[in-house]
Amino acid sequence: MAGIIDLRSDTVTHPTPKMREVMSRAEVGDDVYGEDPTVNRLQELAAEMLGKEAALFTASGTMSNLVGVLTHCGRGDEMIVGDQAHVFVYEVGGSSALGGVHVRTVPNRDGFPDPVEVEKAIRGQNVHFPRTRLVCLENTHNRCGGVVLTPEQTEAIAAVTHRKGLRLHMDGARLFNSAVAQGMPARRLVEQCDSVNVCLSKGLCAPVGSLLLGTKEYIEEARRWRKMVGGGMRQAGILAAAGIVALTEMVDRLAEDHTNARTMAEGVAQIPGLRVDLSSVQTNIVMVDIERAGMDGGVFTARMKESGVLVSYTGDGNRVRLVTHWGIERGDAERAVLAARRVMSA
Repeated sequence: MAGIIDLRSDTVTHPTPKMREVMSRAEVGDDVYGEDPTVNRLQELAAEMLGKEAALFTASGTMSNLVGVLTHCGRGDEMIVGDQAHVFVYEVGGSSALGGVHVRTVPNRDGFPDPVEVEKAIRGQNVHFPRTRLVCLENTHNRCGGVVLTPEQTEAIAAVTHRKGLRLHMDGARLFNSAVAQGMPARRLVEQCDSVNVCLSKGLCAPVGSLLLGTKEYIEEARRWRKMVGGGMRQAGILAAAGIVALTEMVDRLAEDHTNARTMAEGVAQIPGLRVDLSSVQTNIVMVDIERAGMDGGVFTARMKESGVLVSYTGDGNRVRLVTHWGIERGDAERAVLAARRVMSA
């Protein structure tokens, strides 16, 4: 059998040869003191690319989101998120456990919460209620199949949020996928956001790291929260060097991942017993509904592995996820379709 094709996530990417090279000779200092020149360059580059005043290098997207929320909200405050949001489903309840932040959900509706429902969820002034402080969006949206949010959609939520005196946080772990898919600069997608998280270690291939962005004042406060949760890394320039390559050399190639995901989605959609909503395949994520396959997600995942393809079971009974990334080529996408066909034929 040929080598395993790993479609579990774009987090399985390895650093590129250029990343390994620059990491080996990165200029470093103590970043807790703000003295690592490579970290500082990465932060300045990201802030320029996304149109924000400042950026903070963090260990992961989960840490960026956690620090981002804790900087906006105090204990007992409330944030509003989509009911399928990564920050709600997959981040271990960190905002509540570590920050005492109350979470209120609204329906995601294919990745985009209805602005009317968001406004209804915002608490009025009442001694019985937590204070609503924050609204969180996600672009692209993981559990909704990698769908993009347009600038107009984000602006519609921002209009409600800011009119009510709240702040808007964007979980943009795959923001550059959204930008490439829509053919626009990433900064255009977050112009109305008060804070933004972008991940370097997914499709952009860096081995570690994310960035939290906002105003200078906001990032200074976020730096304290990062230290508190153990994210104050020292000679982190070794990691930041790979992040610089990620932002300067790996963004445009995301279009290849989107093309390969579409190839895979169209092939899988033709297999009896499997269903793919092709309208949701806008970037590098393919959600496959196996409800009519006669097996649950765990069994399907195991049988795909036997056929040489690793996929991710979402844990909700009848969906599995396939994600393209650097290192996955068109032939791999076609081979994954053949594997799914064999599984269903068996």
